[in-house]
Amino acid sequence: MYLYNLTLQRATGIIQAVQGNFSGGKQQEIIIARGKVLEIVKPDPNTGKVHTLLSQEVFGIIRSIISFRLTGGNKDYVVVGSDSGRIVILEYNAAKNVFEKVHQETYGKSGCRRIVPGQYLAIDPKGRAVMISAIEKQKLVYILNRDAQAHLTISSPLEAHKSNTLVYNIVGVDVGFENPVFACLEMDYEEADGDPTGEAAQKTQQTLTFYELDLGLNHVVRKYSEPLEEHANFLITVPGGNDGPSGVLVCSENYITYKNLGEQHDIRCPIPRRRNDLDDPERGMIFVCSASHRTKAMFFFLVQTEQGDIFKITMDMDEEVVRELKIKYFDTVPVSSSMCVLKTGFLFVASEFGNHYLYQIAHLGDDDDEPEFSSNIPLEEGDTFFFAPRPLKNLVLVDEMESLSPVLACHIADLANEDTPQLYALCGRSARSSLRVLRHGLEVSEMAVSELPGNPNAVWTVRKRADDEFDAYIVVSFVNATLVLSIGETVEEVTDSGFLGTTPTLGCSSLGDNALLQVYPEGIRHIRADRRINEWKSPGKRAISRCAVNQRQVVISLAGGELVYFEMDPTGQLNEYTERKEMTAEVVCMALANVPSGEQRSRFLAVGLADNTVRVISLDPNDCLTPLSMQALPATPESLCIVEMGGHDKDAESTGTSGQLFLNIGLQNGVLLRTVLDPVTGDLADTRTRYLGSRPVKLFRVMTQNHEAVLAISSRTWLSYYFQNRFHLAPLSYDSLEFASGFASEQCPEGMVAIASNTLRILALEKLGAVFNQVSYPLEYTPRKFVVHDSGRMIIIETDHNAYTEETKLEKKQQIAQEMRDAANEEEQELAHQMADAFLNEELPENEFGAPKAGAGMWASIIRIMDPTSGNSLHVIRLPQNEAALSIGLARFMNQDPEDYFVLVGVAKDLKLNPKHCDGGFIYTYKLINDWSALELIHKTPVEDTPYAICAYQGRVLIGVGRLLRLYDMGKKKLLRKCENKHLPSCVVNIQALGQRVYVADVQESIHFVRYKRMENQLIIFADDTHPRYVTTMCLLDYDTVAVADKFGNISVLRLPPRTSDDVDEDPTGNKSFWDRGVLNGASNKAEVLCNIHIGETALSLQRATLIPGGSESLVYTTLSGSIGVLVPFTSREDHDFFQALEMHLRTENPPCNVIDGDLCEQFNSIDSSKQKAVADDLDRAPNEVSKKLEDIRTRYAF
Repeated sequence: MYLYNLTLQRATGIIQAVQGNFSGGKQQEIIIARGKVLEIVKPDPNTGKVHTLLSQEVFGIIRSIISFRLTGGNKDYVVVGSDSGRIVILEYNAAKNVFEKVHQETYGKSGCRRIVPGQYLAIDPKGRAVMISAIEKQKLVYILNRDAQAHLTISSPLEAHKSNTLVYNIVGVDVGFENPVFACLEMDYEEADGDPTGEAAQKTQQTLTFYELDLGLNHVVRKYSEPLEEHANFLITVPGGNDGPSGVLVCSENYITYKNLGEQHDIRCPIPRRRNDLDDPERGMIFVCSASHRTKAMFFFLVQTEQGDIFKITMDMDEEVVRELKIKYFDTVPVSSSMCVLKTGFLFVASEFGNHYLYQIAHLGDDDDEPEFSSNIPLEEGDTFFFAPRPLKNLVLVDEMESLSPVLACHIADLANEDTPQLYALCGRSARSSLRVLRHGLEVSEMAVSELPGNPNAVWTVRKRADDEFDAYIVVSFVNATLVLSIGETVEEVTDSGFLGTTPTLGCSSLGDNALLQVYPEGIRHIRADRRINEWKSPGKRAISRCAVNQRQVVISLAGGELVYFEMDPTGQLNEYTERKEMTAEVVCMALANVPSGEQRSRFLAVGLADNTVRVISLDPNDCLTPLSMQALPATPESLCIVEMGGHDKDAESTGTSGQLFLNIGLQNGVLLRTVLDPVTGDLADTRTRYLGSRPVKLFRVMTQNHEAVLAISSRTWLSYYFQNRFHLAPLSYDSLEFASGFASEQCPEGMVAIASNTLRILALEKLGAVFNQVSYPLEYTPRKFVVHDSGRMIIIETDHNAYTEETKLEKKQQIAQEMRDAANEEEQELAHQMADAFLNEELPENEFGAPKAGAGMWASIIRIMDPTSGNSLHVIRLPQNEAALSIGLARFMNQDPEDYFVLVGVAKDLKLNPKHCDGGFIYTYKLINDWSALELIHKTPVEDTPYAICAYQGRVLIGVGRLLRLYDMGKKKLLRKCENKHLPSCVVNIQALGQRVYVADVQESIHFVRYKRMENQLIIFADDTHPRYVTTMCLLDYDTVAVADKFGNISVLRLPPRTSDDVDEDPTGNKSFWDRGVLNGASNKAEVLCNIHIGETALSLQRATLIPGGSESLVYTTLSGSIGVLVPFTSREDHDFFQALEMHLRTENPPCNVIDGDLCEQFNSIDSSKQKAVADDLDRAPNEVSKKLEDIRTRYAF
């Protein structure tokens, strides 16, 4: 079995983000690390929208990134620490839109290992040296410099190793231009390791250690070390040199401390806490991330606690010595993994889980009435300051980047009856979790919709002058009239535009610098800027049937297939070419390309004829109207469109390449063809085909991000565009349209105007490159699992650890309110009552301010029935405090009415995670009632361990209770135990059944194949796996084959050897496999590994599904980081050999076992054309054949 791995949507979770001037311009960009993807984004300072410039798969795991700039430089570089055992320095080349590798130095083994550096990076603030550290022992320092040509150079590594030492964080200390110094949070575990009693481990203290790089002697010395009182988690560099006092801020549990070398004494300030917080009072508070901002006059830090509250920290100095730390509540945003403050006043927040946000910093919070806390305010040890959280005041939300991370479960089905399946994903954590419905397509923003006085059949936009930025008129054609609307603050009808209103319009355009053109059935109307009108009337009774126009040329076809060609002369006059061209059949459609910049005309005319051919005709004066090439089509063409795609930005033309010309052909049978049009000879080559829908395909040229794109309208509307170095063809998630045109106005610089029945719509596309658009329905706790009933209803279990149920929250609040009343003396009673009432009425939304943390071993769960198409919750059942719903199953029982469906929910009581302990559990049995919209509790069955898996099996139900596999049947007062197997190793986490056979996943011992013997009433394990796999999810592929994902990011396909099935099924007594203890203390048979791939992210759902109507089935996986991918089987050996050879060329190492990495193969499209040619020659193919094959395998299974 051979598979091909394709990523449909890259990871959306962000591990780390850094800001800098990576393109060398004035504006700052942000580089984001998303696990195995490196992305550069740019917030638009005018609109506040975040645009992705480049997203690059690195085929490794990014562990850390940091940006730096050489002294006196104007451009930032980025250093990447990964699992490759190499330090890599990248430079972003804006002209080519690529990351260029400046240096790549090997220092250790590959893989994320404890003692191989790559986990932490620190840079000297002046850009002179970089330190790369492992979690344990090893630290290396590289000196950065430039050579005579001003290229970046890197030295050989200098060691700063210390054995038996754990590293928690490292930063570069700002010391101006003295020897670079790095600060490290370390812990020496040598004594603890040698002490069996464990006392030394309790006493071990963390140390703050400073390492100095002596540039003169070229080595690193351990300069100073001091033990820390509290356990710290990270360090913040304080500006030094001429900008500030230097030193570091040590963020530890409950305190933040300023430390520096020399005369400076420590300055310590407690971390403020929320007033009247419901959190467990014993819980320590830590800072989780920070961002610093400095100008010439001042600097400040924004630091965020694990509750999401941001504090602004400033320092008071007296002649280089810091006197006090000031800390002030700033605002509350979701807990983040990175924050970046940009010079344009934006704050980018990369959330730990859920969507990421861009805020505008509206105020610095200096002159408000928020109390400011200081390190000089005397407090008892252990006391702290209190503040009241409030809605955003200093920040304004300007953009949101959708993120699926983490996807905890996913189901693919067409529950909304849309022909194309939707993906239903459970995402997020705690109060910010949601059910997301994903549909393939681009999100469309509807700017305006207005009704028209009839059903129009076409629409165009025109500019008054060629150099205008925005369109002036929208021209709408009806069956017998033309309506002209002017575009301004509003869109209104005008009558003095010069267009003829009493006739339908076939085409219109701006002509030359400042003229307009209208083509109608009886002739051509040329409207000059001074309102003079030139008319050309069609000869005799022959009406104009089709036309094609651009800025300087007009071609019309008269009934009967005669072509007439006009070109504009230097005076702005339209001149007819002397000859006319008779075509062999009726002309069905025509197209002209835009006039290339610096040229007089477009050289080619494409004509579609009724005899199912497309002809390319020359418009060059030397051979005007001579046919150049022809292509036969499988059906009649409906429309044509010539566009230039695949080039780089217009302003980078000196270095960028101009794109290729493509002729797009829409056929009447709903197929779109895209062929390459040779710019010299006019030959057509390399045709790509896609089926778009059931209606004939109409094509329109539109602009996306300053590049030409094609809008194709069939039963669905599609956009074909070039984005981030590759072609995309995506449907729009919108109603079906009939006709469209590009549209540009002040409010909507790149939009479209379209007609649908009798309405005119102005639309904009913002999220180019997105594969899915999402609808999000909020949930209350972290969703764990769900089942889907045949009616389309979804039953979801949501469970949070460290959380209160609504009931307990209310009790805690009333308890605090009572304490407030009791603590007040007689005079303050009234005020205390008012404060207590205000506290009880205060509702801070938990999705913004976080849910209160209740402490370890506290659980809250609900069971919810949801209608996924509308997002309505039909029924919610709240379980008591400390009952954790962990599994759910849908079953029908043999001894009950066959129409009745039962929902079984496995619940653990008082579950403690570490060390693992549980006071038993329950199986709640509910019956689905009221048209499957409500649950009725039938009974609850106590069990002695945690029930992690439930699966219906032959009119009964299989439940994994801890490490026991049990078969239960329905009883009157509880479920009745019928049979059990005690031989599973650790803990059952997943059960699936097919026919007689049961497939059981163990938490750390892979898959077991089980057979139920009805006569003997025995569950017998007859086969298992040779590898221990920490299974997260599994999916049955057929009776003998199962796909398994594990928590280390691998997906494997296991199959029983061909003879196995028969041996088990033929053993009449069942005693053979019962007594035969088999190999390696396991079962008598072992499954074989068919294929294995490391996807680098933990997959939490696997499902066999068809993603496109009429497509083939594939194995779809979703991961913790929010990526969605497919594994598709090869249908022929020839295909497999081709892709294997291609993969070998793109990577010199061996391919993984039987799975070919499609993402790597698709890099073929973005490598240099010379390399493309070399690889294609080795494969005995042309480069366009290789890219066509890559596109074909993608579109056969997915999008």
